[in-house]
Amino acid sequence: MKGQDWYQADEVAEEYEDVRFSGGGELIDRREKEAVLSALGPIETGHRVLEVACGTGRFTTMLADRGAEIVGIDISREMLEQGRKKASAAGLSDTVEFVRGDASRLPFPDDHFDTVVAMRFFHLMDDPAPFLRELRRVSADQVFFDTFNSRSLRTLYTWLLPMGSRLYSERQVVDMLRAADLTLAGEEHDFVLPYGFYRELPGPVAKPFRAIDELVGDTVPGDYVASVSYWDARVPADEGGSAASADAENDAGAAE
Repeated sequence: MKGQDWYQADEVAEEYEDVRFSGGGELIDRREKEAVLSALGPIETGHRVLEVACGTGRFTTMLADRGAEIVGIDISREMLEQGRKKASAAGLSDTVEFVRGDASRLPFPDDHFDTVVAMRFFHLMDDPAPFLRELRRVSADQVFFDTFNSRSLRTLYTWLLPMGSRLYSERQVVDMLRAADLTLAGEEHDFVLPYGFYRELPGPVAKPFRAIDELVGDTVPGDYVASVSYWDARVPADEGGSAASADAENDAGAAE
């Protein structure tokens, strides 16, 4: 079973976090959340966020807890159900909206959100460019996403995974951003040792490897062979605008 079919299976949704983010996987979860929080910075009241491919709501609930007005969208009913349970357990059911939908046709107007986040998404796409254009369409300012890298150790095992992952070169990502009319504001590269390695280890065993990984990753060669990249892209200033001001204009037009 490959790609999106694997992702939408009932048993995958139920076991997703236990399998991927327990033991050594906790280090992956922690780093991904740090990357998202670092890119978004302090979240002001009213900051609108869309999380595409929100899955079980790891980032959705985290950002809601920090004050974001957030919508999580995913194609999998089973993943969304897990996300709703997570939000309910955190007491955030009233502040998070989960929507089932297709990322190629997002059910939102242009410039509706301040930030769009898409983690663990682009490795599933055969043709990612149209999806990035759609994420850019609904964002007034920022699009943040990650990719798995073709120049990394991930190439050695990616085809052995239950879903085949698309790997990217830096040039491919830059070309995708240009085609979507986005500018690159920042990038980070991490995990010389790929995710699959950490998930196979108990937490205490994984931590020393992670420490070595971080030391290597802080070098230029380490950056070059990193298995994961985080990309912070922005809508050009003369084309964007805050989601709040866009909605204000719409409301004014309706009043007229």
